[in-house]
Amino acid sequence: MSNQQCSLRTGWAQTDITPDEKVYLAGQHYARISEGVLDPVTATALVIESIKAGETCGHVVMISCDIVGIADELRDAVRENITTALPEIDTKNIFFNATHTHAAPTARYKKRYVPDNNDDSSKEPPFGIELEAMDPEAYVKFAAERIADAVEKAWENRQTSGIAYGVGHAVVGRNRRLSYKDGSSRMYGSAETPDFSHFEGYEDHTLQALMTYDTDKKLTGIVANVPCPSQVSENSFRISADYWHETRRELRRRFGDGIHILAQCAPAGDQSPHVLTYKEAQKRMWRLSGTELGRDRSRESSTPRDEIARRIADAVEYILPAAEKDIDWAPEFAHKAEVVKLPRRKITAKDVEDISAEKENYRKEYESLLEELEQHPEKKGEARWYVPVTRPYKKMKWVENVEKRLELQKTQPDLPMELHVVRLGDIAFATNPFELYLDYGIRMRELSNAAQTFLVQLAGPGSYLPSERTLAGGGYGSVPASTDIGPEGGEVLVDWTVKTINDLAEE
Repeated sequence: MSNQQCSLRTGWAQTDITPDEKVYLAGQHYARISEGVLDPVTATALVIESIKAGETCGHVVMISCDIVGIADELRDAVRENITTALPEIDTKNIFFNATHTHAAPTARYKKRYVPDNNDDSSKEPPFGIELEAMDPEAYVKFAAERIADAVEKAWENRQTSGIAYGVGHAVVGRNRRLSYKDGSSRMYGSAETPDFSHFEGYEDHTLQALMTYDTDKKLTGIVANVPCPSQVSENSFRISADYWHETRRELRRRFGDGIHILAQCAPAGDQSPHVLTYKEAQKRMWRLSGTELGRDRSRESSTPRDEIARRIADAVEYILPAAEKDIDWAPEFAHKAEVVKLPRRKITAKDVEDISAEKENYRKEYESLLEELEQHPEKKGEARWYVPVTRPYKKMKWVENVEKRLELQKTQPDLPMELHVVRLGDIAFATNPFELYLDYGIRMRELSNAAQTFLVQLAGPGSYLPSERTLAGGGYGSVPASTDIGPEGGEVLVDWTVKTINDLAEE
């Protein structure tokens, strides 16, 4: 980077993106209509602006959202609103990430795997049956307006700032793919069986934190980068930000009610917060301790969520005193955004043949359950009556996408993905849209020439990007239906990310 002195301005804002009506909850292969709010889902915006010789020489806006993924339609709607409200912001400099809570409103409505992205705009029910819930397109409009307002507030709140950073460790995510003696792997498989062999891959417990300070050296915000999706309450029928709700609350309790927290999920395609071994011993400890952070017994899964919040806050508390000794008031800034074409995972005729019987079974089950509902409409008076019929429908559509991709790859062999890299002094941020397996993330981090590299997954619509060894094991997260990009595309992603991080340091 150049030696020209620069200064930094940052601005923060948070907004509530919780709707006040029933919505479809995203994250499972069946419909869930929200039954109230366990805790609010939010969006947090951080503006970073670099100043040289009194002039703005660059800026980025990071936005973290408590949703399952960042669909193009949500990204584009936010950018469109900002273009109107704040033309001084280059919307190409805005990037998003999702915390991947499985209990947030569905924030996508366009069909996937449509040639040339031509949505036929048909309004067929999202789960194959009419349900009373807010239309996902309406929710995207609602959320986009609120997120854009938060960006506007963050821009208005810009002030001269310094940054500090550090790394600690917190056990949040655990490898969720179990391997067996026959060579197969299963996500959330059981270890309590004689044919269990080992966990398939590495576990990353690294926690990275970036702090912002005002000119009085008062802490104004924390970017917390954790390699684990927020999935403790993933089956909830109530809207929830999952463990990030308790984490924000605990960080503010320790470090100040007025601070902002921007949550990032680092590569964690093969990690989750669920305990898969020694489960009974862990449950006993939760039961015996029982009072973590003054837990509210009316909350779902509150004990593991509070435990995660304590661990993250402990790691940040370890980082802060050391990091504050080295606040950087003049970090060099560089940013690059590029739409990179990644080769699609090639679908074969055998892949389609392998799922044909599965698809037919789901179709028959769906049609049978639908017919039963028509013959017995009184069943619609039962709680969650729609779940059984929507499960095979959603599974049918999920495997059906494999057939669509076989045709699509003939004319569109590559999948364009928007990627961002930011250099801020000695650190770097790099995004990807996937649930990225740790094998890729660790390589990126180790090959980066930055002192710390904040890798941010789910900065797009999501889908697993498995490594070569995970494909051999098979199972959910590695089968064609759950992976748009395979190891060939993963290599392109790693190479582009590392080269861009390292090249920006030389500019």
